[in-house]
Order: sequence, then structure tokens, then C-alpha cells
Amino acid sequence: MHLDDKKAIFGWSMYDWANSAFATTIMAGFFPIFFKQFWSAGADATVSTARLGLANSIAGITVGLSAPVLGAIADKGTSKKRFLLFFAYMGAVMASSLYTVSKGNWPIAVMLYVLATIGFSGGNIFYDALITGVASEKKIDFVSALGFSLGYLGGGILFTLNVWMTRSPETFGFADAGETIKFSFLSVGIWWAVFSVPLFLFVKEPRNEKANSATGISMVKAGFAQLKETFHKIRHLKTIFLFLVAYWLYIDGVNTIVHMAVDYGISIGFESSDLIVALLVTQFVGFPAAIVFGYLGVKIGARRAIFIVIAVYLFVSIWGAFIQSKKEFFILAVIVGLVQGGIQALSRSYYAKIIPVDKSAEYFGFYNMLGKFSVVIGPVLIGGVGLLVKSMGYSSNIASRAGIISVSFFFIAGGTLFYFVHEEKGRDEAKYLS
Repeated sequence: MHLDDKKAIFGWSMYDWANSAFATTIMAGFFPIFFKQFWSAGADATVSTARLGLANSIAGITVGLSAPVLGAIADKGTSKKRFLLFFAYMGAVMASSLYTVSKGNWPIAVMLYVLATIGFSGGNIFYDALITGVASEKKIDFVSALGFSLGYLGGGILFTLNVWMTRSPETFGFADAGETIKFSFLSVGIWWAVFSVPLFLFVKEPRNEKANSATGISMVKAGFAQLKETFHKIRHLKTIFLFLVAYWLYIDGVNTIVHMAVDYGISIGFESSDLIVALLVTQFVGFPAAIVFGYLGVKIGARRAIFIVIAVYLFVSIWGAFIQSKKEFFILAVIVGLVQGGIQALSRSYYAKIIPVDKSAEYFGFYNMLGKFSVVIGPVLIGGVGLLVKSMGYSSNIASRAGIISVSFFFIAGGTLFYFVHEEKGRDEAKYLS
């Protein structure tokens, strides 16, 4: 396949436009609010936060444990697009099904949310892996950033429409805001399914000369054999291993802020409508900022740019624990919007440069595995610290603030380890393993 083909880049990037609707409208936006106020009606704020953290953790564990195996199988059978198709449409169907869940039925809401999140996260393993067959090393920072940029824009557009519907339900023929939020879950599934089509039309499966044409059980066996081989070569993967641990730590903080920010704002007394507006600000600031970071990665190097973003997030996690006003929350939303797409895009492209191209799905399986395990630790840490502090006699407000400041640990530890990662050494290791 010819690298840097414009149609392929467009098709690949549009999948971020498609599935980001789930990340914005459901994961970061309406699900935390609806879960707390509708599906967990009557429960203490700290208890509902712990339930939400548990839901994110269950999904993270499931995807994390299966990611490297799925990637290895896909590499052996050249089936990245087929796996992506399965996970994308499973996620879209499960997201839409949230529309049917009745008030107070939080276990069913958790189950569908977990399955939709598995679809979202599982699909990203194969979506990320396809970048090595779409972009050359020269353009990979920009293409990765373009995907995240379109994700912010696409997710933001649908989220804006959904917020408008909740603020003026009668305009759209709904009885109240609750009905419009439920409908928004359905709209996410449709959006996700429709805008995934360009990828399947324009992106061709990268040819892997080492892959075989096996199918079914034999392909699964071949995938496990490749995974075993990779583990045996772990002593030659020092740079990759060190990067993955650093990434696991600092992306934990990023993902935790994404998943729990709205819940945190509600817990310390802010109005949900204000928090939704703040989330919209983050989305639309993130659109141009992600592209800027793509160019910044080319100009000063992805390594330096990632350090800048980690420092900003460390500041956000500490200041966020002390905010008192709506104005401060909006300022934080702008700051997060400026850097969120940057750290995601540059981490992905940096990793793509230091892995064997012919095993991209497997190695992105490890990448996504650690990303998902970071979601296991972060939300549970916030919920656990909050419950611990509350059990000591403090208010729910103070407990929530104590939980959010604990996230700063991950940026400190992740940034420290990333300092010891060297890209050139990683490239040499990748050549040895190819």
C-alpha cells in the first residue's frame, strides 16, 4: 500500500471523528451525570462515584488482558480491519442500547456501558495499528494529530447538538431533558456506525510478508505463538518496555481526568449544565490544539512536546483540587483542551516509530493494554481515596478533592521514567525484531 495516500489518511482519520462521539457524549459527558442522577437515583455521591469507577475498571481489565492476544492474532492473519469492524459496531450497538435502560437500573447501565467501552477500546487497538500502513515516518506525527483533531471536532459537533437538545427539549419534540439525554445515547451509536465507513472503504490492510493466510483456530494458534515469541524477546525490548511503563503512568492521569472530571465537578457542588459547557470548551479548543501539537512534534520533536504536556497536566491535577469557582473550572477546561490531544497524538506516533512495523497490531495491543490498565487504577484510586477520607469523618466535598489530587502522582512518576526513553535506541531494537 502506498504511504501518505490522501484518501487513506482521510479514511483513517475519520474513524476518530466517528468513535469520539462515544468518548465525549457518553464517557465524559452525559453518562456520569445520568448515572449519578437517574440510574443511581438516591445513592450517596461518593457511592455512585465508586460505582462509576468500577464500571470503567471492569472494561479496562477486559480489554487490557485481551489486547496483546488480539493484536498478535490480527498480525498473523492480516485481520486488523475485520477486528476493527467487529469492535466498532459492537460498541455502537451497546451505546445505542443505553437508550432503553430504565430509572434506577444501574447494573444494566453498567453492563451496557462496559460492553460499549470494550468496543471503543478494542477497536482502537486495530485503528492505532493501521497508522503504520497509512503514514510514513515523516508524516506520522501530523497524521496521528489529525486523527485526534478530527475526533475533537466530530465529537464536539454531535455533543453540541445533544447539549442543545437537553437545554431545549421541546424544540426537538421531547418531553424533558431526561428523554433527550437518553436519545443522545442512540445518536452516538448511529454516528459511530455511519462515520466508520470511510475507513473501511479507503484504508487497505497493510501487507505483512511474514503473515500467513490461516483462518479460524489455526490463526488463533499462530497469534498465541507470536505473542509467546515476543515475550521471549523481552530482553531486547528495553526501550519499548520503558516507554510503555512511562506511558501507562502518565496516561493514567490523562484518562482519569477525562473519565471523572464531570463526576468530580458535580461532587464538589457545580451545576451539571456548567460542567457540560466546560466539556464543550475542551472539545473545540482541542480541535486546533491537536494539529498544533502535530506540527510541534515535527519542529521540536515528540519527546520534548510530551514533556511539556506532562508538566501542564501535573499543574492541572494539583490546581484542580483547590478550585472554588465556575470561572476556575472553565480555565482548567481550556488548559486541558490545549494539551489533551497533543499527549494522545504524540504518544501514539512516538510509539509507532519504535516498534516493528510487521507486528504493529500486537505491539499496539500492549500499548492499549497498558492504557486500559491505567483506567483501572485511576478511577478506582479517586473513588478509593474519596471513600477513605470520608470514612475519617470529612465531608464529601473534601473527600472528592483529596481523590483528584492523588492523580498528580502519575504525572510525576510517568515523566520521570519517560526521561530515560531514547527514540534512536528504540528504532534499533525494532529493526532487530523485524
